[in-house]
Amino acid sequence: MYKLIIDAMGGDHAPQAIIDGVVMALQEYTDIFVYLVGKQEVIEQCLQNQDYDRARLEIVDARDEIEMAEPPVKAVRTKKDASMVVGMQMAAEGKGDVFITAGSTGAAVAGGTLIIRRAPNVLRPALAPVLPSAKGGVLLIDCGANIDCKPAFLQQFAVMGSIYMKAVMGIENPRVGLINNGAEEEKGNALTKEAYQLLEAANINFVGNAEGRDILSGDYDVVVCDGFVGNVLMKFMEGCATFLFDMIKEELLSSTRTKIGAALAKPAFSDLKKKLDYTEYGGALLLGTNTGLIKAHGSSNAKAIKNAIRQAREFTKMELVEKIKQELTTDEQSRKEIE
Repeated sequence: MYKLIIDAMGGDHAPQAIIDGVVMALQEYTDIFVYLVGKQEVIEQCLQNQDYDRARLEIVDARDEIEMAEPPVKAVRTKKDASMVVGMQMAAEGKGDVFITAGSTGAAVAGGTLIIRRAPNVLRPALAPVLPSAKGGVLLIDCGANIDCKPAFLQQFAVMGSIYMKAVMGIENPRVGLINNGAEEEKGNALTKEAYQLLEAANINFVGNAEGRDILSGDYDVVVCDGFVGNVLMKFMEGCATFLFDMIKEELLSSTRTKIGAALAKPAFSDLKKKLDYTEYGGALLLGTNTGLIKAHGSSNAKAIKNAIRQAREFTKMELVEKIKQELTTDEQSRKEIE
């Protein structure tokens, strides 16, 4: 039985969307047990008239919440009864295999580092969402956990990302690219130039620099960058997709002729929208912590939460945390130099 701990109070549509997603997952997967963390009476009200196996769900009462605008580290350290903090403490104590939240990203990263803590030999945990690409999906690591990075961090991100794509996505020899402003080895800033050398020496399938236009081409399974670049890139992609769909919709509805064409092409557009829909992919994993942690999108609906639970189930089934612990090794001298 896979034990999952879920923050019922985090996210724009909490708690109802979170709870609806949990119910959907309990109906689909008979091998999961869920701890729902939050205000008990609110959760119980949302569960009224829901059809689920009550033997596989337990409510853990937590009276406080971490708001999106709060300073993350301060909130994690002072709000001991917040649903996110209580859930992470349970994960740190080994009461669950994966913790899931749609709440504050900053608080999730801070809690992952301060409460759940880094796995042995991990220099920095990193946020890693799977993005749609021309040939399935590509893992972007890091997308916001580490704004300032050292080359050794990027090397470990690449290793952790490769482990995930091999274990969970079934890609035997994941192709790793380093996000850069040119394909040539000598391109980039001091960080990417040094990271390039480390990635070449690592035990991964490093295929060179990845320019921005090629990230979604299907030529890469993992793309590596610091959290600043990754976060800007991911949000630009989200905005670009929304802009393009809005523009296409406007043009298709501009005349009778285009409306007829739109009706004929509707199945194709529906398939495309599904491929680009973030709710299909679950959430961003915080790779490198002692217990699995998934940060779902802040605006997650029930479907997104259900798929984050699917993702957590796969993560646990493939023993990803243990695989990362076994793979990563860092000598004491390098650790002291970096930290």
